[in-house]
Amino acid sequence: MTSQSPLILVDGSSYLFRAFHALPPLTNSKGNPTGAAYGVVAMLKKLVQQHQPEHIAVVFDASGKTFRDDMYPEYKANRPPMPDELRSQIAPLHELIKALGLPLVMESGVEADDVIGTLAKHAEARGLNVLISTSDKDMAQLVTDKVKIANSMTDTVMGIPEVIEKFGVPPERIVDYLALMGDSVDNIPGVPGVGPKTAAKWIQEFGSFDAVLARAEEVKGKAGENLRAAAPLLPLSKALATIKCDCQLPFDFDDLKPKAPDTDKLHQLYAELEFKTWLKEILAGESAFGKTGGKSAGKAAAKKAEDSAEVADDPKPSIEIDRSRYETVSTQADFERWLGWLNEAELFAYDSETTSLDEMVAEIVGVSFALSDGRACYIPLAHDYLGAPAQLNRTEVLNALKPLLEDDKKLKIGHNIKYDLKVLANYGITLRGLGYDTMLESYVLDAAGTRHDMDTLALKLLGHQTISFTEIAGKGKDQLTFNQVDVQTASTYAAEDADVTYKLHQQQWPRLQREARLRGVFTDIEMPLVPVLARMERHGVLIDAQKLRQQSHEMAKRIAEIEQQAYELAGRSFNLGSPKQLGQIFFEEMKLPVLQKTPTGAPSTNEEVLEELALDYPLPKLILEHRQFSKLKSTYTDKLPELVNPKTGRVHTSFNQTGAATGRLSSTDPNVQNIPIRTEEGRKIRQAFIAPKGHVLMAADYSQIELRIMAHLSNDPGLTTAFKNGQDVHRATAAEIFEVAPEEVSSEMRRR
Repeated sequence: MTSQSPLILVDGSSYLFRAFHALPPLTNSKGNPTGAAYGVVAMLKKLVQQHQPEHIAVVFDASGKTFRDDMYPEYKANRPPMPDELRSQIAPLHELIKALGLPLVMESGVEADDVIGTLAKHAEARGLNVLISTSDKDMAQLVTDKVKIANSMTDTVMGIPEVIEKFGVPPERIVDYLALMGDSVDNIPGVPGVGPKTAAKWIQEFGSFDAVLARAEEVKGKAGENLRAAAPLLPLSKALATIKCDCQLPFDFDDLKPKAPDTDKLHQLYAELEFKTWLKEILAGESAFGKTGGKSAGKAAAKKAEDSAEVADDPKPSIEIDRSRYETVSTQADFERWLGWLNEAELFAYDSETTSLDEMVAEIVGVSFALSDGRACYIPLAHDYLGAPAQLNRTEVLNALKPLLEDDKKLKIGHNIKYDLKVLANYGITLRGLGYDTMLESYVLDAAGTRHDMDTLALKLLGHQTISFTEIAGKGKDQLTFNQVDVQTASTYAAEDADVTYKLHQQQWPRLQREARLRGVFTDIEMPLVPVLARMERHGVLIDAQKLRQQSHEMAKRIAEIEQQAYELAGRSFNLGSPKQLGQIFFEEMKLPVLQKTPTGAPSTNEEVLEELALDYPLPKLILEHRQFSKLKSTYTDKLPELVNPKTGRVHTSFNQTGAATGRLSSTDPNVQNIPIRTEEGRKIRQAFIAPKGHVLMAADYSQIELRIMAHLSNDPGLTTAFKNGQDVHRATAAEIFEVAPEEVSSEMRRR
């Protein structure tokens, strides 16, 4: 960091209360309060524009008690509870801050002031300038030659001279000043009847807090009586008012660099909160921080804006999304009318509504269709809540739709259409005519884009805020499954999904048509792969669950043995997973060398440090082994047997075509692409993946494809010779590095 770019520390809690009380009670059309969130974001945008920080942290108080509550149970007891209309804005505000790319910090057990104080002191120790943005007078105690206070409401900056002018005492005496005054809001006792002028006068006269207490007898009148009566509690008052500057923080300064704003997330949040001006700016491809932006955040936002400009220049679909054109199909006549339209259409969008995200067990609750002119419908088939209206028979409707859905000449559009393909397979329907998947269209156009979901794309490409599932079904443990959702509510949601899917295709397909190579990737690779992956996922993989359970049992025994060995080496029991306890044992009790430090100056016990210490000391080696076994047990041997489908007896993963910018597949629920292979324990886990009787498992892979490309591009003689001679390139490289013959390279040397 340069002197022109200080570390910016934002007192988020101060911002929040200031904005809540300063701005009118704004709400969106749903009646949800938004004023405080708007005010905080406005102040943050202005701050970033003004200072263009390379490092910044927005710090909020975490929920729960702090060390001050343990010190004084009555601390802040007089504070009224936070108003509901303010509390409800905290979660969306935090989401907004993260979407803006600004580091959000909350640490339990301490207050925001303490985190800010700790970061300020460590930055100062590195010779860095710090600017604390707050309206809290307590922060004045942190001011030094390098640390200043900025008040966003008054646009003033306070250094040492300004602190003395405002409070009558220098920064190093602010805590004394606060302790004598006390604080009725925080319930810090202080001296009754003593205000700012008296507190400053005493410190000026006697020199310090301790001197005031030592010479309390010299203070005359009622003030002196109150001082002497309050004296027993005044050290507590000072302790409560002192900002803790040695917090243990689990991050370093590199974590305080602003990231590129997540414009897709900002689209969503601005639309939900109805911050229309900012939403228009984002949709127009402008920076999230206005025209100037910050050095880091601004550059990243500008890049995002450039990327979005291509989208913004494309014409929007001529047909606006019109929910009045959506229809609920509840009679046979209506269904037959729609079936006729679908059979006449050259192209239509399709979507399934089901009871589960797991396609292997999902049951169809209803289906939706959309046509090119904006007509869309939902056909409810299995809503079964108390009082649900009569619906068409699911079996009869699906049988009637089967010829249409299986006709490979009738092209369909879907969003993540692989899901629909797998769900329909549960009903004996093989979905054919997979023309377009709007999720894959988005991916091929912008593989590095982080979001290809329908809601994000609708905002980005259509400027339309879709109905979210949580709006109609709720959240958490009380969330309804789709069959429990009111039919009319479900109908608008489902028809919109199909309609938006069609319009996303209308927006994206012309762009793909203009890019012949990208169009080829979409039509020749990505779309044909969809049914292949669907078959693989439905088939699943066979595992030996009993073997995994036995391995889990053996690992549990080994973990217990490691713990006992570690206790013996340490001379006492401790939590092997606690960095704090490890640090105490390693560096205070065993006096091991300190190789790295955390941002707060505490010795680090990260993986890199443990690996280096393990070369010379047995306890760090045991800790590494404990971590390895614990991860293998929790991630694989314990979890995989629980994921076996009871009907198929197999584990069914999902292969995601849009999960990696390189074009590789990713695997989730469970991830079967990261089964370890380099350790003996990992290889044992792989042995639990088995073939049925009479079959074998075959592994096929490119032979070091990236290294071959590297050899071709670089013409490096070592690499090219190794490949031409059919050598193991890693063994050849190891032989060169360790200066031994290739046949003398051990597996450990090759791995290193």
